[in-house]
Amino acid sequence: MQPLRVGAVEYLNTKPLIHNLNSIAPDWELILKVPSLLASDLAQGKLDVGLIPVVEHFRNPIYRIIPGISIASNGPVLSVTLFSKVPWPKIRSVALDQGSRTSVSLLTILSRELHQTDFAPSTLSMDADPSLVLEDAVLLIGDRAMKACLPGFPFAYDLGQEWQDFASLPFVYAFWAVHPRAFSRNLTKAFALAKKYGQKSVGEIAQHQAHSLGLDAGFCRRYLSHIIHYNLGSKELAGLELYQSLLLKHGLIAEGTSIEFHNPRHFAKSC
Repeated sequence: MQPLRVGAVEYLNTKPLIHNLNSIAPDWELILKVPSLLASDLAQGKLDVGLIPVVEHFRNPIYRIIPGISIASNGPVLSVTLFSKVPWPKIRSVALDQGSRTSVSLLTILSRELHQTDFAPSTLSMDADPSLVLEDAVLLIGDRAMKACLPGFPFAYDLGQEWQDFASLPFVYAFWAVHPRAFSRNLTKAFALAKKYGQKSVGEIAQHQAHSLGLDAGFCRRYLSHIIHYNLGSKELAGLELYQSLLLKHGLIAEGTSIEFHNPRHFAKSC
């Protein structure tokens, strides 16, 4: 059997899910990319499992989802921020972080639902300086969002908090999706163990990552321990269902999408 190709993002909020994965499953190949590229590689069969933006599953519902695991928030997320030169209702153009997909759809939904507005999108490359964009606003995700200050943008909206205020539910940004080529493999136990041990190692992860990110180690630990949630339980699923219905309402996905879990019994035994 060929080694399993697992794709994840390099962001800080992913680290607890992959921190021990190489030791738990040493025969797997871990590949790190931005979320949008992971989704494309999984769809093309270049990966067997990917930590993909949830919207990509709703757009291409061929995958099975590893149960019980996600990257979510229930309030401010700190790593998905809309920086703006004008108040949100006046935004007409947005430069979108190249790595984002779920967050772009979330921004579209919130703009329409809360402010009855739309925006003209453009792409902000990973190496571009967000402070120099000519658009009304810029959407940043991941570590770049947490480090950004952008003094020329007097308004900053945390999309995790905006969603919570709107829906009173958690928002799920990403989950492990299994390509059909790997449906026959028992995978959930390894991912569950990686999550379990990773959450116990947030202090070590924060200490290690803080220097390279240029962030305070204490801030990184609080972010991993109290801001980001890694469960995919009933409340997260309710948030997912609402997000899905709004994607459908606004024509961002087609009808007939659903979530099917991969090896749920094996996951239950590992918890």
